[in-house]
Parts: sequence; structure tokens; C-alpha cells
Amino acid sequence: MDMRLAGRVAVVTGASKGIGLAVTRTLLDEGAKVVAVSRKAGAELDALAGPNLVHVAADLMDPDAPALAVERAVEVFGGLDVLVNNAGGPPPGATLPRFGFQTPSDDDWRDMFEFNVFGVVRAVRAAIPHLLKSDAAAIVNVSSVNGRRPGPMNSDYNAAKAALNNVAKGLSEEFAPQGIRVNTVSPGPVRTPWWTDEGGAADIIAGATGSDRDAVLDGGAAQMMALTTGRLADPQEVADVVALLASPRSGSTTGAEFVVDSGFLKEI
Repeated sequence: MDMRLAGRVAVVTGASKGIGLAVTRTLLDEGAKVVAVSRKAGAELDALAGPNLVHVAADLMDPDAPALAVERAVEVFGGLDVLVNNAGGPPPGATLPRFGFQTPSDDDWRDMFEFNVFGVVRAVRAAIPHLLKSDAAAIVNVSSVNGRRPGPMNSDYNAAKAALNNVAKGLSEEFAPQGIRVNTVSPGPVRTPWWTDEGGAADIIAGATGSDRDAVLDGGAAQMMALTTGRLADPQEVADVVALLASPRSGSTTGAEFVVDSGFLKEI
């Protein structure tokens, strides 16, 4: 199926690994021009190098970074059609999961919202004037199922993603009449470096449960979270949904949330 993304210009944040890398690769495969935003490029992103890819080294904790990335897209490719706000999760220097409400400090809460909410707000604010000039503008925010299911872990992260969902819904109401669609993709647990890196979620959960990281990754986490599929999702499975929502083929879809969660959410 032709996604009608050829020649479209996209900015993707958190693009050097995991879901963001998969989104970047998918958009390039569909013929889009991509400005990939991350603190460092990394070997896998470097392997995608070509005329349709520009890397912007930026830390989205810096209030000026989102606007600089958007302006770079306009400077190099002449405009902007798609903004994928994928960067999120633990702020730089933090690790998740955090167990218990008392664990995160005020600074932890501030950093979590700075990275997962304010970084998105600033990117959207910078992108809107350019997206209004596009004939098929789309914003896709990557949130989390944890924004819909509060729990005794990661209360700061869960609240930040709930806020992000609310912002996206409001944006869709305001800007759909002006031609900008805004949608949300909410992954469940995805087999990304957040899980697999040394000291990441798999190691933390293994230490808390007396297990080992391979057991956590190969089924323990899925069992603990009652994932219907029995496994963590693959980043490409999330990227495919992001690409469809970015595509003009989703022209009547806005204000929606699409869940890619291996069956984590059970609610109707």
C-alpha cells in the first residue's frame, strides 16, 4: 500500500534507537525526508544516512532544542508536514521503573514532565506555523498505556503521559479545522534499549524479583504484566502505526489514541 509519504518532510524526536529509530527507518522507506533528533546519532541511525536524512543533535531538556530542530527541517527540506514526538520515558540520567509513590523527588517529577510534556509542547508550538502551510499535516505523539492505567510504579511517568494524552486531544480539537491532524500512539512494553540496556528495566525488575534479565525479557515481564501475546512488542510494530497515522491515508483520523500493547489493557 502506498502511504503517500514520498517527498513529505518529517521531524522525529528520540530517533537514534528503539521506536524512534524504527519510525525514522519506516518513513525513509516510504520516501519521506526525515530530520532525526537525538542527543547522539548512534551506529544504527548512521547506517540510514542519505540525502533524505538529516540528524540534529539536541537535548530536548533544553527549552530551545525543539524549535531548532523544526527550523532545521524547514531550512534543509523547505517545509514541514509531519511531527512525530517520540522522545520520552526516563529523562537523561534517570532509570525506570521506580517503585512506590515516595520514591521520586520533586526534581524527579519536574524532570519527568520537562522531558515528556514540555518538550512536546515546545516542539508542537514551533511546528504549527509550518504545518499550517502543509496540505496534509500530521502530529503523532508517542505516549504510553501507563497514561491510562495508574499503578504503584512510575507515578511521575504515568502522570506525565496522561497529561500528554490530554494535550493531544485538545490540539486535535483546535487544529483539525485548520488542517493539522493530531493523534496518539500508546505502546505497552516494547523491547527497546529502555528494557535491554545494562542497568535498564530488565535488570531492575530482575533484581527486585530475584530473577535474571533473560528470564524477564523472554517471558517474565510479559507474565508479570499479563500480556496476552506473551511477549514484549517489537519497535517496528509501533512504527507501522505511527507511519499510518502520519500518512494522508488517515485523513479523517484525528484526536484518536491507538494502543500497541501486547494486550496489556483489558478495559473496554
